[in-house]
Amino acid sequence: MKFKGALLAAIVTVMTVLAGCEPLMVLDPKGPQAARQASDIMLSIGIMSFIVIAVFAILVFILIKYRASKQPKDYEPPHIEGNTWVEAICVGIPILIVAYLSFVTVQSNYIVEAQPEGYEDKEPLTVYASSSNWKWHFSYPEEGIETVNYLYIPTDRPLEFKLYSHGPITSFWVPQLGGQKYAMSDMVTTLHLAADEEGEFMGRNANFSGKGFAENTFEVTAMSETEFEEWVDEVKETAEPLTEEKFEKLLEPGHLGKSTYTGTHLEFSPPPTHDHGTGDAEEHTEHENHESSEGSDHQQH
Repeated sequence: MKFKGALLAAIVTVMTVLAGCEPLMVLDPKGPQAARQASDIMLSIGIMSFIVIAVFAILVFILIKYRASKQPKDYEPPHIEGNTWVEAICVGIPILIVAYLSFVTVQSNYIVEAQPEGYEDKEPLTVYASSSNWKWHFSYPEEGIETVNYLYIPTDRPLEFKLYSHGPITSFWVPQLGGQKYAMSDMVTTLHLAADEEGEFMGRNANFSGKGFAENTFEVTAMSETEFEEWVDEVKETAEPLTEEKFEKLLEPGHLGKSTYTGTHLEFSPPPTHDHGTGDAEEHTEHENHESSEGSDHQQH
């Protein structure tokens, strides 16, 4: 009786605690890339649940059917040879499961690494997302603005993030928009995302990078294209320019709040030239160098 009471109390406690939990963000997608990954996760959970249930059912059957019985002390069980069908099932089914999940995983990798489905005909918004201890810097080269520790994006438009780091390796991750991807100091990696719904999402560094890792987060706000353009215009009118001296202070280890600037650090601190993606970072750097060269020639003339 005491055991049943303790078990009931434990179940009630667990249910009470879980009732206050928020839904898993990876299973609450707000974009096509995250929706694909959430679908794969649920597929994997479904297959694994079926396997677990089947194994426990077989275990119960074996325990009941072949439980100890009152046989004479000199009883010897009959010699039984291996069963070909049982061995084929025990080996074949796991092979089929692994092969199927491998196929789905490879297919999904190609899908999430490409421009989001349904957005192929739209021009992507390019954002350079770089990390430092322990902050995130978001540069909008086309808009000529930069933010720290927060990100504004338009909905229904593809997003192309160029990731790199000013220090240790970090990982850019917005769970409700897509999977994580590493940001490194010697190369640029490309991450394609999109937001189908307006709202505020949590983003963070998913790779341990020192004592300030836990607070290395940022906020993502998805809004309509019109609201995004209005925000860009407001930043250009009100924000202070980002100077090289100011950027050097931002790179110093520590935690900061949100800040906004006109101009980007790409003008005086370009990203790495090796682009593990479309090669846009190298083209961007070459374009800046070409413009600088033209400006020097113009001054000389």
